[in-house]
Amino acid sequence: MNRKLITLAVAAALVAPAAAMADAVLYGKLNVSLDYQSVDNVLQPIYNNSARDAFTFQNVTTPAFAGNDVFINNARQTVLVVPTGTVLTPAQVLLVRDTVRLAPGQTLVGADYDGWGMSDNNNFQGAGRSSRLGVKGSEDLGGGLKAIYQIELDIKVNDGTNNHVDNNEGFTYRNTFVGLAGGWGTALMGRHDTPLKISTGKLDLFSDTMADYNGTIGFQDYRLDNAVAYISPSLSGFTLAAAIAPGGGGTTGNFGNSIESNSIAEAYSIAGIYSNGPFYASAAYEVLSGDLFMSQNTALVPCQTDTLGGIYSYQCQQVESDATKWRLGLGLLNWNGFSLTGIYEQQDNNPGGQTGVAFVNSNDASQSFILPNGPDSVQLWQVQAGYTFGNVMLKAMYGQSEGDGDYLIPSRLDTTAGNAAVYAQGATNRYENKTSSWAVGADYNFSKRTLAYILYTATDSDSSDQPLLTNNLNGVVSSSRAQSWDGFSLGMMHSF
Repeated sequence: MNRKLITLAVAAALVAPAAAMADAVLYGKLNVSLDYQSVDNVLQPIYNNSARDAFTFQNVTTPAFAGNDVFINNARQTVLVVPTGTVLTPAQVLLVRDTVRLAPGQTLVGADYDGWGMSDNNNFQGAGRSSRLGVKGSEDLGGGLKAIYQIELDIKVNDGTNNHVDNNEGFTYRNTFVGLAGGWGTALMGRHDTPLKISTGKLDLFSDTMADYNGTIGFQDYRLDNAVAYISPSLSGFTLAAAIAPGGGGTTGNFGNSIESNSIAEAYSIAGIYSNGPFYASAAYEVLSGDLFMSQNTALVPCQTDTLGGIYSYQCQQVESDATKWRLGLGLLNWNGFSLTGIYEQQDNNPGGQTGVAFVNSNDASQSFILPNGPDSVQLWQVQAGYTFGNVMLKAMYGQSEGDGDYLIPSRLDTTAGNAAVYAQGATNRYENKTSSWAVGADYNFSKRTLAYILYTATDSDSSDQPLLTNNLNGVVSSSRAQSWDGFSLGMMHSF
């Protein structure tokens, strides 16, 4: 079908309810920005700590080797394994020239990105600039009861793929639901933001920009599919919100299906919010079941353990504990032009901290370790301040997140289990990862619906305490060291 006809058909489908019902509302928001970013380690460095000394090839024609080793060309992101006694050809010399053989504890940096983009380009960091189109309305059912509905679509004004020409991306759904409302509150079913996410939405003065607190500090905001939610009426400024999500065999991300995900509350979230004049406060708690983070095969295959020998296998990817987090928010909003907000969040039993990968040093098993895919727990906080005069708002923010977790260094490597990397239990070590972020910006309100802004933000990630990633059973693997970045953004938002 012609693309223009498809566009007209979608527009007609959204406008038709507004014509049929007086209380149906067509609404939306367009949010576009021109951005510049400098990002470290867009191409992650590749590590190998089996080498015993540093050796750099410079203007060498036919080097020979005394033993097998792996060399990493960081600039080309290539790897070359050289067997014992090999003499390189001139073509092979080009692969290893300016290549480093790592000494123990030595690290490499990755390839960086510096450049311009618009909102959602691939190499850019931070949260996306959200644009949306929706229709919402209600029907009076009598006796103070009404039916409510909403269909809201996320629109990609600028695509996030490598194709910049005529690349049409499909719509995705935002909050879309049907429900009932009355003096007792609102109940709904469908797709909806969790109460924890709602609890601090008003406290982010940089929301939906490059400096959004999700993409800088790393707060976790979710929108639940299959949500059943209730929001109480306001009682002297206090509101209670709660939501559950039945499992239905579903999981998060790309894990697929799992018959273990079957609870009526596979995820649940609850929040208390106080909003009265300029004063704002909130407290929220949220749980996501461990079954949401495992594929069906992972959930049904138990970890390989031996209670007598204390043996652990890196193939164990089970998430046995539910991921939990709680969040506190405080705000003084537009008090004589001043706004001041603060947020604290604690995340525990993160799924990445419960699963991991074995990294094996073939020359020295004592240097091998099992590294988790993420921290066990994370503590996050942020403060923001703003001052409004006339049509202008000046604002700033600063925050930090700090994560920590365990990794296992074995006392010996047991190869009797065949191809699996199985370890005798050894020392448990800790690693920490701290990220700090700050931003300054200014908003200019042309009207109640049209806003232009300018901002600068920087995020610095310190992962120097993480163990050096090395080659595992399948060869050399990439690192997962955190990225540091900074950027400038000039944007405009229009709501209708």
